Amino acid sequence: MSESAELRIGKKAFITTAVIILCLMILSGILTQVIPSGSYERVEVEGREEIVPDSFHFVEKTAQPVYRWFTAPVEVLYASQNAQAVIVICLLILFIGGGFAVLNRVGVFEEIIAKIVKRFGKNRYLLICLVSFVFMFFGSTLGMFEEVVALAPLVVILAYNMGWDALTGLGMSLLSICFGFSVAISNPYSIGLSQRIAELPVFSGASFRLLVFALLYALLCYFLVRYAKKIEQDPRRSIIYEEDREMQKRFHRTAGSPADPEQTGGGGGNRAVNWFLGCFGAIIVVIALTNMFEAFSDFSLPAIALIYLIAGVGAGFWGGLRGREVGRTFLRGIVGVAPGVILILMAMSVSYIIERGGVIDTVVHYAAGLIEGASSYIASYMIYALVLVVNFFIGSASAKAALLIPILTPLADLSGLTRQTMVLAFCFGDGFSNVFYPTNAVLLICLGLTTVSYPKWARWIGLLQLVVLAITALMLTVAVWFGYGPF
Repeated sequence: MSESAELRIGKKAFITTAVIILCLMILSGILTQVIPSGSYERVEVEGREEIVPDSFHFVEKTAQPVYRWFTAPVEVLYASQNAQAVIVICLLILFIGGGFAVLNRVGVFEEIIAKIVKRFGKNRYLLICLVSFVFMFFGSTLGMFEEVVALAPLVVILAYNMGWDALTGLGMSLLSICFGFSVAISNPYSIGLSQRIAELPVFSGASFRLLVFALLYALLCYFLVRYAKKIEQDPRRSIIYEEDREMQKRFHRTAGSPADPEQTGGGGGNRAVNWFLGCFGAIIVVIALTNMFEAFSDFSLPAIALIYLIAGVGAGFWGGLRGREVGRTFLRGIVGVAPGVILILMAMSVSYIIERGGVIDTVVHYAAGLIEGASSYIASYMIYALVLVVNFFIGSASAKAALLIPILTPLADLSGLTRQTMVLAFCFGDGFSNVFYPTNAVLLICLGLTTVSYPKWARWIGLLQLVVLAITALMLTVAVWFGYGPF
């Protein structure tokens, strides 16, 4: 493995994604000019902020100069409500880039992946199904999503060594965890909070969501295995074939071949691997604590970023590198992923521009007027559509639940729609589009850590998203038909 085997954001992928997000920033600015500003009153309930349903009122629009549309990526670092989260996400991607470079330099990932390839070499499609199930399960039960950033690069390298491409690796990790998060068997951030606000028994109705989980898991496995077989038959059929060639050369190796001791600084490979596995275990503990203690959720991403930093630096020393070599390698890794920070800031500025313009509450108010009085079937589809729209600007499941569920609950009652079905429509709208909308920070980070540009990614999953939309709409129809409850 060469010393240059660190994550890098491709120039073409960066430019195309940046142009798309820039257009969205301008569009958001225009929307703030044409949509009236309005606001709901907010109250604190059990330590969280919720909307007062009948409190909407229009407010005077504050003039925002056009130049602030373009300064928004800087302003999100200090002026937005999510400034702290934005800074943490930026640090996370930098620490992952630096730590990943050191871990690769000492051959940690090579050793781990060699063992996996050896174990599943003859059962490669089973590997796809197993890895996808693990990610989908944790997304559905523990609400994992942002944490996939730390794991996706490893799964992409695994895909390379199995003869596939970066899209396959992202499918097994990012796509799978998003599917699980969306189905939400016991996801505390979507189903748990939404049901509490809607006064439903927490995690009730899980049997029907298990059925949806099984259907979408089968669809996902079919999609990924079919694509992997196509790539095996002819690698040139990959839509990222040219972009992926350099990355594959740097991260693909013959299964079982040891890391070059001259490049790792000597022995210590096993100690470096054990150190990384210990740090990986610490990340799992952090995720578990986040699920067990809601107050810990604010510290999960900073903790994971810090652990990744410790994992990289520690593995470098255990792998035989000197301090200066660790520092240089870590810095090269940071430089390789640094353009991703720009994309993250631009993406986060889209929601900041809308937030500053005060138009989200207005959109929700108008949509609520359309839902009121609709039949139960139509109401379920309109709620699904409303959440899809809001999710473009507000990525946080808990923030959307606090905004929408208090408004949607009485509307569901008036239309004869069970609250359980309303919450199900919310979860569907909140989840699946996270891996399609270019305003989602996790999506952009994961793409940025590979050679996949957003347009190529959207092209790859576009048909799948339409199929998922059809299946979930059908499941909502079934839920309305049999009165999915308890109420």
